[in-house]
Amino acid sequence: MQVHFHGAAGEVTGSLHEVHAAGRRILLDCGMIQGSPEAERRNFDPFGFEPTALDALVISHAHIDHIGRVPLLVRRGFRGPIYAQAATAELMRIMLLDAASISESEAERSNRRRGDGEPEALPLYTRDDVEASLRQVRPLAYDARETILPGVDIAFREAGHILGSSAVELWAEGRKLVFSGDIGPKGTPILRDPAPIDAADLVLMESTYGDRLHKDRAETILELGRVLDAAWNDGGNVLIPAFAVGRSQELLYWFAKYWDEWQLARWRIFLDSPMAAKVVGVYDRHIALFDEDALRVWQERPNPFRLPNLRFSETAEQSMAINRIERGAIVIAGSGMANAGRILHHFKHNLGKPQTHVVFVGYQAEGTVGRRLVDGARWVRIHGRDVRALAQRHTIGGLSAHTDQRGLIEWYGNIAGHPPLALVHGEDKAREALAGEIGERFGVEVALTRPGMRLQV
Repeated sequence: MQVHFHGAAGEVTGSLHEVHAAGRRILLDCGMIQGSPEAERRNFDPFGFEPTALDALVISHAHIDHIGRVPLLVRRGFRGPIYAQAATAELMRIMLLDAASISESEAERSNRRRGDGEPEALPLYTRDDVEASLRQVRPLAYDARETILPGVDIAFREAGHILGSSAVELWAEGRKLVFSGDIGPKGTPILRDPAPIDAADLVLMESTYGDRLHKDRAETILELGRVLDAAWNDGGNVLIPAFAVGRSQELLYWFAKYWDEWQLARWRIFLDSPMAAKVVGVYDRHIALFDEDALRVWQERPNPFRLPNLRFSETAEQSMAINRIERGAIVIAGSGMANAGRILHHFKHNLGKPQTHVVFVGYQAEGTVGRRLVDGARWVRIHGRDVRALAQRHTIGGLSAHTDQRGLIEWYGNIAGHPPLALVHGEDKAREALAGEIGERFGVEVALTRPGMRLQV
């Protein structure tokens, strides 16, 4: 068995790993590269392998940096089955249709500004491409070992990152490969904790936060409550860039749990994301995957998805109407890294006001508007215009859907025999710190993967 690394090898987005085993080729994830415009243009590049030669695709979870190029893979000739955990399979439709719609709109907008002699802008893929790829999806349950190709078995294990997120176990040629996908922290609201992995011959593990420890979750929640109170006293609005899958639902969970303590009845709360609203429906259909604490909140508190002052903004007109509210609005909107989506429109109307509070609750990639604001920028460019940024900014790190260095070490440390380890899905600073800690603690050599690298299992 051999692993070829093509993406998320030295960076956080663009997950893409190819396994050669039992005479077959299996792709693990097919994610979109996110970040600066220069980085995102790489999504149009060739894959580094021939899509028609692949026999199967296995998806770890439905975030766009893990599934965002699946329709492109199919358009370029991949015809094999696509395996995903059942909830992930449902979320893929929502996420990919939204990505296609954004890409089509951006191409259309670019072509309206196109000068004489300039080439026509094309979308990365279309909604028709998405529909074609979804016909190849095969949903699987957690914890069931399935033969997906002659001589190749897989199983999905709970990863605790978002609904349906999975670590992938792959058996072939008498060897076992484990791909962590993205690992969530223990105690993440709604989700069950990551399942332990008993053994492996090689582990591919994410390293997003391999160089840091998250704030205590209880302290984080207190901090979020303090931010909301300060924003109310300042007479402004609260803007929260949030991923449509995972973070948006978690925020509503905390709003329900601390409804009285945070005096949330005084606010108007908007989930300004048609995609996030659809995702809520998927959560409703998969309550069996919730942890015990979430089930109690659903029974004892206002239903997080049915808060009395919560409004789902479906249309563009509803979204634009929010910007007529001068104070007392909490707006949760995508994209989570503020590199696209409705949050940018809210930024244009609110960043210049000192009473505005912007709350970052997830990873902000290099080159995104979110990252520039986190780094203290006083001006950001949005839709071709420079916008002054006077708003107050808060980074609530303890809400991350990725576990921290301690959690990554614990997850790997529970695998019997501490097998060879390769780090993916992390920037070098984070990977180097994590590799040093694991190498010293367990006496293993840790590979820092690069595009083009190959490892033998």
